Amino acid sequence: MSAILEGKRILLGVSGSIAAFKAAGLASRLTQEGAQVITILSPAAEKFITPLTFRSLTGQPAYTDADLWGEKGHILHVKLGQESDLMLIAPCSANTLAALAQGSAEHLLTLSALTLRAPLAVAPAMDGGMFEHPATQQNLHILRQRGVFVLGPTQGRLASGLFGSGRMLEPQEIIGHVRYILAQKGPLKGRKVVVTAGGTQEAIDPVRMLTNRSSGKQGYALAQAAVDLGAEVVLISAPTALTPPVGAHLIQVHSAEEMRQAVLQETQNADILLMAAAVADFRPRQVRTQKIKKQEALTLLELEPTPDILSEVAARRAQTHRPLVMVGFAAESQDLIENATHKLQSKGLDMIVANDILARDAGFGVDTNRVTLLYQNGARESLPLMTKAQVAEAILQRILTFLQTP
Repeated sequence: MSAILEGKRILLGVSGSIAAFKAAGLASRLTQEGAQVITILSPAAEKFITPLTFRSLTGQPAYTDADLWGEKGHILHVKLGQESDLMLIAPCSANTLAALAQGSAEHLLTLSALTLRAPLAVAPAMDGGMFEHPATQQNLHILRQRGVFVLGPTQGRLASGLFGSGRMLEPQEIIGHVRYILAQKGPLKGRKVVVTAGGTQEAIDPVRMLTNRSSGKQGYALAQAAVDLGAEVVLISAPTALTPPVGAHLIQVHSAEEMRQAVLQETQNADILLMAAAVADFRPRQVRTQKIKKQEALTLLELEPTPDILSEVAARRAQTHRPLVMVGFAAESQDLIENATHKLQSKGLDMIVANDILARDAGFGVDTNRVTLLYQNGARESLPLMTKAQVAEAILQRILTFLQTP
């Protein structure tokens, strides 16, 4: 469950497309994230999927045109349009795009869009050549000018067997867009947040490297939490298997030096730095230009320290007197509080997040974390076992208090 979606009323419009089966999964996932999902099916959508499917998945009403002409029909469209936090039409067929662009009120779905007082997002889905057609592109241009959010489509195999643009985005990606749209007026609007994530890679030769066990999950969760609060987010990431949050600007790096350059550049005008990356402490003193063969006698690998990124940022902050909230992370295997406190003080951080990497349910590679927050004023706060998404939300809530404190 995500804080940004919990309790939000999402009006899900489903138009006539084979991608309607994806809408069922989308409705289910939105519901699991805490949203109230009320569905409207167009007459064509009913040819592909039934209202019962959506009622069963969401526990909320699923309306069709038959309801428009029922006892409450004269107010239903107004109620649906005006009581929603977001209207999302997914899939949105070429015909529905045209109807929205022209302001058609022929069906309950498009009629409700006319009464809408909340943001409108559409996820186009159509077959070969239809998306590129000038008429469709003109309709999309009209909708974008009105402030409608157009999500996708993507390229891939279409129902006809053709390959091209027209596949509806997958539900998880659409949910990312929904979160981004709902966060537009969040408490961090106008603030820039820089997040680092993942474990850096220090080359030994063109094939081998020194790295660590960081999956990047906590850093990516922090980026998502910052997006959810309306921030402009820059995610500086070492290689991971993760998908960046919708709305975050991704800068991909490999080595500690590349991360250093990116952090120094992006924090010049930032308000918050969340240094969640596991930056390697050492790198090979000399990088081989050719692959080291197994037959070679490699008895010694000389190392040198990598740059101390946080110390450099802290020194510049002190020189420029620019307000920048700095949060570090301490992944320790022993003397957790003592080592984290030393890092907090020596690097001049506002807060440090400490976790024991030897714990089986926290730290590297898992979806949960158990952390202790240490503050510059000496305060300490231990959080219970949480998902990394919940930890990220808790950290951002504490940071909001820093910004509000004069």
